[in-house]
Amino acid sequence: MFTGLTTGAQRVAMAQAVLAPVAALMGAGFAGVDAGVAALYGALAGLLVSLVLVWRERESIRHPEWDQHRLLRQFMRTGIERLLVLAGLLFVGLGVLKLMPLPLLRHNRGWF
Repeated sequence: MFTGLTTGAQRVAMAQAVLAPVAALMGAGFAGVDAGVAALYGALAGLLVSLVLVWRERESIRHPEWDQHRLLRQFMRTGIERLLVLAGLLFVGLGVLKLMPLPLLRHNRGWF
């Protein structure tokens, strides 16, 4: 089912891990430190959601005996877990930490 040493989800997670500091630096450079922190938090939230997928994907790879019904349940469970992780992280970032939403687009309102 899976070929190569890494899967697509693993490559995406690696790219997100590399790009998180870049997003923070660009946000800080273009819109200020608060925007850089918000961009870093958003990039790390995306990374954590991807890591949930990688975790469940590795679990499925370790169990080749699972049938398609078990894998479908795992797929649905993973989707719900990712949604809950994202909702929780957004609640913490926007509600508790009071980070700015869309920090890199706040000065470019003409784009919408």
